[in-house]
Amino acid sequence: LTHTNIISPGGEDPSVSLFRHYLRLKTVHPEPDYDAALKFLDRIAAELQLPMKKIEVFPGRVVSIMTWEGTNPKLKSVLLNSHTDVVPVFQEHWKYDAFSAFKDAEGNIYARGTQDMKCVTIQYIEAIRRLKSEGRKLMRTVHLMFVPDEEVGGHKGMETFVNHPEFKNLNIGFALDEGLANPSEAFTVFYGERNPWWITIHCPGSPGHGSRFVENTAAEKLRQIINSFLDFREKEKHRLNTSECFTLGDVTTVNMTMVKGGVAYNVIPAEMDVSFDLRIPPTVNLQEFEGQIQQWCKEAGEDVTYEFAQKHMNQNVTSTEESDPWWSAFSAACKEMNMTLEKEIFPAATDSRFIRAVGIPAIGFSPMNRTPILLHDHNEYLNEQVFLRGISVYEKLIPALAGVVAFPDEA
Repeated sequence: LTHTNIISPGGEDPSVSLFRHYLRLKTVHPEPDYDAALKFLDRIAAELQLPMKKIEVFPGRVVSIMTWEGTNPKLKSVLLNSHTDVVPVFQEHWKYDAFSAFKDAEGNIYARGTQDMKCVTIQYIEAIRRLKSEGRKLMRTVHLMFVPDEEVGGHKGMETFVNHPEFKNLNIGFALDEGLANPSEAFTVFYGERNPWWITIHCPGSPGHGSRFVENTAAEKLRQIINSFLDFREKEKHRLNTSECFTLGDVTTVNMTMVKGGVAYNVIPAEMDVSFDLRIPPTVNLQEFEGQIQQWCKEAGEDVTYEFAQKHMNQNVTSTEESDPWWSAFSAACKEMNMTLEKEIFPAATDSRFIRAVGIPAIGFSPMNRTPILLHDHNEYLNEQVFLRGISVYEKLIPALAGVVAFPDEA
């Protein structure tokens, strides 16, 4: 189970070398090199002596699963999920080539995917490698899942795969997926996500010549709609800034992202559209919230309508009560390592939402403390010591979760 074919430059830890190797694979949108990732993962599965299953969810979109069978494989399994794709880069803003995995004198490794989320993929792998080489046996089966297309909404990845018979066959009881870095000593864990609503409001109106005062114009309605949405935005921003205990995941963010309309300077348009990106926390009543949007449309004038480009309605959150056996195992293992946990609602979206939507508890967690949050940003980096500490964290977490005693309904 030792690392094969890896020369460690300057006495570098082989786990770090493997991480850097993986970072150099260009699994970047719009055309990720998924084949390179699959070859890489095949090699790892062979090294770990784990069976690897591949399911082509869509043409060219493969989910791969390595399975470490437990001593009691009838029990519900533990899923370690990670996505292989990364977001595009604007190279001119980077200090180093974004796919060179350059390591500076401080041990900071610069590359797209260092935080989101190639680090976690390799940390899972290396923790499993260590546990296997120590001869450990785990009670529950552990699946390592590597999915495509998370960064473009997961439709050709996890969203479709959770409804696939092969997913059901994995018999998952609990899942770990990505979280975010934390600049402080603490580690952030995410037990739920906000629901993304992408909405376009259509404002029709009387057309006419640009030299006249026409009644009932599209622009007047558009102004009213923009005011309603942006006034609400101010209120939520104020709620976030004046409350001690709120994080971004606890409030609704509203951003106006597109405006359409008009044909010429001197023609009053017959329709104008405005689009918003809304992210709504699980504490909000979604029916009431849509009622509020309907009310804003009504107040704006006649025939103002709206349509959704996406409208996520599932508000499942994962229990973080000490009475919950999965959470209790997770938090006890962290306490043992003297880790401080901060529980939050994830402000954006990850594949966890699809896992929770099919009724499986999932915790979003990337063991990166003392690290600025740089996912999707220029000069994304992770320090090698923080990365290595993360492997040790999973080395404790995985056996703790795989050792959760059988539930009454599993016996």
